[in-house]
Amino acid sequence: MNLAPTSGMVLAAGLGLRLRPITEHLPKPLVPLRGRALLDHAIDRLADAGVERVVVNAHWKAAMIERHLAARPAPPAITVSREETLLETGGGVLQALPLLDEFFYVVNSDVFWLDGKKSALLRLARAFDPERHDAVLLLQRTVTALGYDGRGDFIIDPLGHPRRRGEREVAPHLFAGVQLLSKRLFADCAPGRFSLNALYDRAIAAGRLAAIVHDGEWYHIGTPHGLALAEERLATHRTER
Repeated sequence: MNLAPTSGMVLAAGLGLRLRPITEHLPKPLVPLRGRALLDHAIDRLADAGVERVVVNAHWKAAMIERHLAARPAPPAITVSREETLLETGGGVLQALPLLDEFFYVVNSDVFWLDGKKSALLRLARAFDPERHDAVLLLQRTVTALGYDGRGDFIIDPLGHPRRRGEREVAPHLFAGVQLLSKRLFADCAPGRFSLNALYDRAIAAGRLAAIVHDGEWYHIGTPHGLALAEERLATHRTER
């Protein structure tokens, strides 16, 4: 089954605290990588996958983000979802839900990836079965993740189902900040501040969370060091996209 979404969202409301001092005067989504804002890289990926409408949430220096997006030519059509108070990932998507289709992509603005043989977003669409899944996450191997030094997030069992790593475990895969979600994931959610992690856990318990492993390069741009590493590595590539 291939239900490629035509709507998507970029999470761009965070304060970017770990990217200081850069983000004291510039919101993290507008930090340049290879001469192009992180936010534009994310929107480019969505457009390349056939997305026609993109929602971008904004909080910290939201006016700067809005001005930047207003200068970007369509397509895709872009709508800004302002958050007067930070709603975190789950609350931010829930607020924007009326602007999204039944199935949609969500991309973090502080990750950058290069596709392998096939588009990571279209691979998510191929893996998604609306009868069986409420979400499909893109995972990245921790050993090949540039700018990441954590203990991983998920372990995939022999049947291909993801589970959270235990407190003392080291997991081989991290969540890559790229996903395909169903509105059904947000059933019974009340407006307000909450993390998507709570909804992942609920989907895991119900057997309705799936995951695939990225087959290309992946970069975390959460810190000045991560940004410098990405710039250095990408300088050796012929293409920025």
